Amino acid sequence: MKILIAPDSFKGSLSAEQIANSMEKGIRRVKQDAEVFKIPMADGGEGTIDAILAAKKGEKVYLEVNNPLRRPVRAHYAIIAEENTILIEIATASGLPLLAENERNPLKTSTFGTGELIKNALERIADLTNPKIVVCIGGSATNDGGAGMLQALGARFLDKNNKEINVCGGNLKEIKEIDLTHFANFAEIEIIIASDVENPLLGNKGASAVFAPQKGATPAMVEILEENLTHFADLVEVTFPNLTNLRNQQGTGAAGGLGYGLTAFLHAQMQKGVEIVLNITQLEETIKQFSAANKDLVITGEGAMDFQTAFGKVPLGVAHIAKKYNIPVIGVAGTLGKGYQTLYQHGFDSLFSIIDKPMSLQEAINQTEYLIENTMERIMRLYLLS
Repeated sequence: MKILIAPDSFKGSLSAEQIANSMEKGIRRVKQDAEVFKIPMADGGEGTIDAILAAKKGEKVYLEVNNPLRRPVRAHYAIIAEENTILIEIATASGLPLLAENERNPLKTSTFGTGELIKNALERIADLTNPKIVVCIGGSATNDGGAGMLQALGARFLDKNNKEINVCGGNLKEIKEIDLTHFANFAEIEIIIASDVENPLLGNKGASAVFAPQKGATPAMVEILEENLTHFADLVEVTFPNLTNLRNQQGTGAAGGLGYGLTAFLHAQMQKGVEIVLNITQLEETIKQFSAANKDLVITGEGAMDFQTAFGKVPLGVAHIAKKYNIPVIGVAGTLGKGYQTLYQHGFDSLFSIIDKPMSLQEAINQTEYLIENTMERIMRLYLLS
């Protein structure tokens, strides 16, 4: 029996690699001699680098940068030489988990550390042919429109007294001039934004209104952040008159407007994170080989599967490829939420929650590994009946 396991992480609990390992353990309780192939997946958020490095040879580069409150933190990026690609995961430098609960305030946070990662990566770019930088922008603690990132790359933001501001989400309105005299050169580098967020920079569906509350913003803070981002966009349009409609573009609100800063200043292009991971890991080629060898089963999953999974999440991408080659697909989730039944129309043959009795979210998180193993044992016993 041959099984391919390709899950996303269960966020807040286990990484995609840990999930895959737990699934394998459950399978082997029932079928010791099963041939199990594991390809951990990701969608451009936290854990994307680790998921890709589990499938591709690459090098992690570690360095000390500024965290969202400009305190030192050890962060990293990855170089995948065979793909001529550098992967930047902003969560390692500007991520929400880097701050304590009482420190989370997007008026004070900055993407400066992400800019430091990109700047360091530029020093390694000469080793690659037709280099590409992929910026994975999930999980940020920021709402500064990417201004902090741009400052680390050489942009200067000047106030009314012509003095440089250390920018953050709360002081963008003080910027009166943008000086790009010493800004880094990205002319020969392709920049890709890995994100599944379609929100624009501003408005009811924008960065401040939708995501800032998740990062510690009160309603009053949201109003200030919206005013600041509006001012920043106005100033950018004065600097770059050809960008007058960029603020309305899908995805520019990702990571507190970091998508906007990357697009405006680095000429980055948006791409769904899961598509990037699927391409780099060559999952379709693996599944195609499965089909040719009459392989038995593909298993995927994520922490919560519901109607939103159909909007381009990891399990959907895996399922679509598997069904293209007529391989059965099972989805395993921490919880099956509202409208999960619609996923049966998108390639899934069966869906399972790992919860086997009443329990709190924290209990489920603490027992995820054990619960997954038990669930996989039940799935295998049922599957073998066929």
